[in-house]
Amino acid sequence: MPSLGADMDAGTLVQWMIKPGDAVKRGQVVAVVETQKGAIDVEIWEDGTIDQLVVGAGKKVPVGEVLALLHAAGETAAASPAKPAAGLRPVPAAPAKPRVEAVSPTATGMARGRTTPSARKLADELGIAIDSVRPADPDGVVSRADVERAAAARKAAPAPAAELKPVVADWHAQMRKAIAAAMSRSKREIPHYYLATDIDVTKVTDWLASENLKRGVAERLLPVVPLMKAVALALREMPELNGFWTTEGYKPSPAVHLGMAIALRGGGLVAPAIHDADKKGLDQLMADLRDLITRVRGGRLRSSEMSDPTVTLTNLGDQGVEGVFAVIYPPQVAIIGLGRVTDRPRVEGGAVVTRKVLTATLAADHRVSDGHRGAVFLATIGRLLQEPEKLL
Repeated sequence: MPSLGADMDAGTLVQWMIKPGDAVKRGQVVAVVETQKGAIDVEIWEDGTIDQLVVGAGKKVPVGEVLALLHAAGETAAASPAKPAAGLRPVPAAPAKPRVEAVSPTATGMARGRTTPSARKLADELGIAIDSVRPADPDGVVSRADVERAAAARKAAPAPAAELKPVVADWHAQMRKAIAAAMSRSKREIPHYYLATDIDVTKVTDWLASENLKRGVAERLLPVVPLMKAVALALREMPELNGFWTTEGYKPSPAVHLGMAIALRGGGLVAPAIHDADKKGLDQLMADLRDLITRVRGGRLRSSEMSDPTVTLTNLGDQGVEGVFAVIYPPQVAIIGLGRVTDRPRVEGGAVVTRKVLTATLAADHRVSDGHRGAVFLATIGRLLQEPEKLL
């Protein structure tokens, strides 16, 4: 069972997508696990062939417990079934099920579609026939958000309010419990220090406006995208802010996997990773961000997106906030906050001029870095944003 965040102690195995004898490749989704933050597609980390499914669907499993056994590519499976780790009892493998289920066509002519596990689970809880839910996804995948819309729009024979409230309240309670555990641990164990600086973003703002005029609506870049790239490039220069604090001390990461804090409908948030953000162009970052937001709010995240972030970026500028002083998400050692772009007076050449300014903040782990290095990091972001054309 993988750890999908500092707030996770266990997960419930919802579904296997493989069976004994199946060949698997690194990165392949092999199971669905339900956590306090929703259903997560779990990927496998080695090529090989599945020998045994140790845990059956429906079981709550602690982080680190064996779920399945496999032999590596090129090795021959043992003649007798492999034994699970000490203390674990083999569970007969259930027939493999597809990742998504067919949705029957309805009398209204809805096209045949597919359903995510979290959407199916919510539909069952709310008493909604899943084949009556219309997907917003162009590929026809019914998501949790689709079920929520169907529940809100349902007029005929609505479920009593008393029956619906416990379901919603319990889900939010579990989400808040997970966030509370992670943030309490962070403030208890991590000696935070905080820095803030105002960055002149006039050049990058003007450049972005000019660049977007050349593009169709679907290809335009959000203001946060060049900021993401500048942060990722600055982290490449500051390895002490990009990594994990472990029992052996600090371990810098060779890759910059930028965790993006994304709010969930109805409350709560997750911060899944955009992998190798420093190596991607702005168009790819925009595509990745759009895809990530869509899947976060549809309950379709992957385990690597939850476990891989090496640092987190939170942007509250679109909510009107000018400065955000965030709490580090362990085992990471830093979090960057971005506020709203505002027009502010500046003195240049003895004259007062209006410039577009953004407040960037850093919360960092004092066990790993100090204020001087944090200040250099924020200054590096500011410097990179003065040459926006180089961020492409």
